[in-house]
Amino acid sequence: MKKYLVNVNGTDYEITLEEVKDGADFPKKAPQTAAPAPAAATAPAGAENVTAPMPGTILSVNVSAGQSVRKGDVLVVLEAMKMENEIMASRDGKIASVAVSKGSTVETGSVLCVIE
Repeated sequence: MKKYLVNVNGTDYEITLEEVKDGADFPKKAPQTAAPAPAAATAPAGAENVTAPMPGTILSVNVSAGQSVRKGDVLVVLEAMKMENEIMASRDGKIASVAVSKGSTVETGSVLCVIE
């Protein structure tokens, strides 16, 4: 084992590396394959997907499938960068489906719910 001091952007890090001799056996990790991306949900004709404007964690879901909503109603509260963001209905309608639950993590563009 050899210790090295590495400076990254003005911060010093002490690292330890193991020297491997030619022909030495060492455990190899299996290559990790990326999980396939989930298929993008599409809204039925006349419906609108309400999507996450940024990555974050769902703090609360204020609607359920079948519930009527009016423009400006808070559908979901999304925490991103220590701030609570209220995701509001952009139009009057009925909630066709809810794709998230409290505590789930979402990425930018993830479907939160669908308004008919």
